Amino acid sequence: MKLTITSIELKGILKFFILSQQALFILKQLRSSQCKGFKKKGIWTTHYTMTLWNSEQEMKAFAHSGAHLSAMKLSQSIAKEIKILTIDANEFPSWNQAIELLNQQGKSFKY
Repeated sequence: MKLTITSIELKGILKFFILSQQALFILKQLRSSQCKGFKKKGIWTTHYTMTLWNSEQEMKAFAHSGAHLSAMKLSQSIAKEIKILTIDANEFPSWNQAIELLNQQGKSFKY
C-alpha cells in the first residue's frame, strides 16, 4: 500500500477560506475514490493530510483529476509552501512521525 503525507503552509490567514472551500470538494471526490483511509489536521495557515491507497496508480489517478486537480491549480496563489511524501506503508503513522518523515524526506514546493 502507499501512504501520502502532505502539508500546506498558506500565504496568509485569509487564504484559509479558499482552502476550506476547496477541501469540501476534495473530500467529496475522496469519498468516491479508491482511498483506503484519510486523516487531516491543522489550523489557520498550516494543514496536514495523510491518505492510504492500494497502489500508486490509484493515488495518482485521484491527485490528477477532479476537485484535487482544480485545487492544485490554485495552490500557487494560496500557498507559501507545499510538501509531499509518498511511501510504502500499511497503516498511518502517528502525526509526530508523519510530520518528521515529511520534513526529512518530503519534496518541497515553494511559491
